[in-house]
Amino acid sequence: MYFLKKAVTIVFGSLLVAMGLNVFLMPFGLLDGGALGISLIFHYVMGVKVGFTFMLVSIPIFILAWIFYRSFFFNGVHGMLLSSLIIDVLSPLQTIGKEFVTSPLLAAIGGGIMIGIGIGLMLRLDTSIGGMDLFAQMIANKMGMNPGWMIFYIDLLIVTAGSFVIPSVQLLLSMVTVLCVGMTTSLIVSNVNKATN
Repeated sequence: MYFLKKAVTIVFGSLLVAMGLNVFLMPFGLLDGGALGISLIFHYVMGVKVGFTFMLVSIPIFILAWIFYRSFFFNGVHGMLLSSLIIDVLSPLQTIGKEFVTSPLLAAIGGGIMIGIGIGLMLRLDTSIGGMDLFAQMIANKMGMNPGWMIFYIDLLIVTAGSFVIPSVQLLLSMVTVLCVGMTTSLIVSNVNKATN
């Protein structure tokens, strides 16, 4: 039963992350942080697929996980592969985002919350989509921190760097996205930690 619950959570969480990116962030040229943010930077600069790039960016982190935190490797590899696939499969949803989401601020908030829910749900079951989330999960585990806040700090760093690489990226709105992702993820993970104590 736990395996089924985990599988459903990975699928649902991956769908939320993919929809947050394709419907809200990409139509407005917004960035998220982490490996997703790095993938978006490559997408905006070179036109490459976000999901495929996300998988490539995640490989070195999974190598680290294999060496130092093997349980995190096994708990994250499914989420990373499925998220990468779903992000690219749902890329046509960008058309819907351009048509129905009219405010860049609402896109930043909506995308951030949706991605944060997807990541948070997976972290609740000790899984993730990989990438910097997995890296943050490993650091947070080592330091006894909430993984949601560790993800937030890494995301801020990547969005700030991305705004220098792509001048057209709206830094303030991308920061709003990162804040919404971090707060939503942290809230979901914190509530579960309280419930289990």
